[in-house]
Amino acid sequence: MPSNEGPNVLEAMPRVLVIGGSYAGLAATVNLLDLCNGKEPRFTSTSTMGESFEAKLPVDITIVDERDGYYHLIGNPLAFASDDAACKSWRRFQDIPALKLPNVHFVQGSVATVDCEKKTASILDTVTKQLRHEKYDYLLVASGLRRASPVVPQATNRDQFIAEAKTQTKAIRDAKEGVVVIGGGAVGIEMASEIKVVEPWQRVTLIHSRDNLLSAEPLPNDFKERSLEALKEIGVDVILGQRVVETTAVHADDGHASWRLTLSGGQQVMAGHVITAISRSIPTSAYLPSVALDKDGYVKIDACLRFNVNVPNADSHFAAGDIASWSGIKRCGGAMHMGHYCAINIHQDMLKHRYGHMPTYKELSEFPNIMGLAVGKKAVVYDSASGTASGEDLMTSYFGDDLANSICWNYMKLGQAAAV
Repeated sequence: MPSNEGPNVLEAMPRVLVIGGSYAGLAATVNLLDLCNGKEPRFTSTSTMGESFEAKLPVDITIVDERDGYYHLIGNPLAFASDDAACKSWRRFQDIPALKLPNVHFVQGSVATVDCEKKTASILDTVTKQLRHEKYDYLLVASGLRRASPVVPQATNRDQFIAEAKTQTKAIRDAKEGVVVIGGGAVGIEMASEIKVVEPWQRVTLIHSRDNLLSAEPLPNDFKERSLEALKEIGVDVILGQRVVETTAVHADDGHASWRLTLSGGQQVMAGHVITAISRSIPTSAYLPSVALDKDGYVKIDACLRFNVNVPNADSHFAAGDIASWSGIKRCGGAMHMGHYCAINIHQDMLKHRYGHMPTYKELSEFPNIMGLAVGKKAVVYDSASGTASGEDLMTSYFGDDLANSICWNYMKLGQAAAV
């Protein structure tokens, strides 16, 4: 029996607008496609649809992203050190087999505003340079955080990215006086590590202003110390407790430029290439009404990943991934998990409106602090249940040989041809 609750927009094909085509956005998309096709969602082996409720539902999904494809963001330290890895880390949306469906659309552009009451998003289309207005029945915000170069690439299409990555790899190879990485957070550690792995002959120095690596992260000291040990094992020079106070270009007679870095303790370090791996992450949420955001710009959500109740039509607005205000350290595993739950909850809501189905919504638990770092041939990992561990076996299980590019791709089954 169809539900009599409100206008039954879902008698037609419901429109789902996904802002952001990274881990959370794509996880939500592929799982929702499974569910609407009467299948189990690909991220779970247990039923989430009810004992016998396997009806197919029409759905129309539009993904909006500033990039023209899915980029394996956590693999950026490797992509900016290896030309081969770079070529494999960016896949155009139109080339992803799991998304080749007539009811899945892509818009390359940036969202200007979202009107939650009218359920309309205004998007500046990168291709046409025109402002377009997309109506939706459900919105998933998964556009993540804004980070500076070279922490993330600034390119918006694959060709630009390949050129940007090659500029980095060439600068690393040509650095006759070594490479200096400034910043001892997770990105700085993995950048220094990947450069040393890809170019083992190169002198690599990591400089961090605090006395411990990962000083901004809520992690135990033994994890930070193990990360330092792993860096030193592969030959990365580490300078702690000193800031870079001055960087001076030095030009050689052959036209080759290098840099003299002066540290707060008076020490000077020469470098042929300097990478600043310090970036304040800013939520990409300016297009949303302020009532939807916390004081830092993250989207306030409940355990079902819906917007807070002060937002009009809050029950049809969801947020997942780094942009969402939720516990734990931001990571791709958590983002995919959130996208999975968004797909289930959107699908449950569709069933409620179309068939009067009694919904069972998934609720997020608090995320504990978890981190895994790839350092040389070892992974250094921490979780609150088992503490700190490191080893080559963990590197295989957590990252494989491509900083988890294949692991994430295969987990989302993006290479699996879509069923029409």
